[in-house]
Amino acid sequence: MDLKMKNQHALVMASSSGLGKAIAMTLAEEGAHVFLTSRDQERLSAAVAEVRTVAQGKVSSIVCDVTKPEDIEAAVQAVIDQYGTIDILVNNAGGPPPGHFIDMDDTQWQQAFDLNLMSFIRTMKACLPHMTANRYGRIVTIASSSVKQPIDGLILSNTFRTAVMGLSKSLASEYGEYNILINTLGPGRIETDRLKSLEHAMADKQAVSVDDIQQLHKATIPVGRYGQPEEFAATAAFLCSARNSYVTGQTFLVDGGMVKAL
Repeated sequence: MDLKMKNQHALVMASSSGLGKAIAMTLAEEGAHVFLTSRDQERLSAAVAEVRTVAQGKVSSIVCDVTKPEDIEAAVQAVIDQYGTIDILVNNAGGPPPGHFIDMDDTQWQQAFDLNLMSFIRTMKACLPHMTANRYGRIVTIASSSVKQPIDGLILSNTFRTAVMGLSKSLASEYGEYNILINTLGPGRIETDRLKSLEHAMADKQAVSVDDIQQLHKATIPVGRYGQPEEFAATAAFLCSARNSYVTGQTFLVDGGMVKAL
């Protein structure tokens, strides 16, 4: 299927690794002009070089710490300066640290708030005027399977990922008349560095091997394995594309059937 993404202009936040990079690569492969961001210049440069190996359009980048409002404003302006407009926004950020409610102090709550909610608010606030003027836009906000079923030991993620879902659904209602479609995409257990880090922490805490943790987790997934970043990115690409002309305000999980909640 042709996703009709050729010459679309996309900004993919936090895209030097993991799900963000996989989405950037898929959009670029489909013909979109893609702008990558990361707070780490070295990792960003490496990601750009990798994306360019499959790109059918332009690939650009800018260093951006999503917790800094001025960096977000600069990133969006860079897209406008280089591409003239912005059609697609993939809102993404790294995950907050694991822990239980009693473990988290006010500083950690504030940091997670800035990282996983305010960054999304600020980026959409910067992009939406351009999309509104063009009467076209596609926004995908990356959350977590925890928006449907909280994950033990991830209180910060459970809280702010759910807030992102509510924000996206609200904005979908406000901006639908401008042909701006906004959806939330939640990964289950996708094989990324973030997942590996959480598994190692869990294994250390339980004094078992990482392999034991992985086998336990895979047993809860009907398809019997972890997902790959490119599988997650394929779903994101459709939601970002012109082929998606009527899906908005929705939340989808890419989790191999792991979450049983309706």
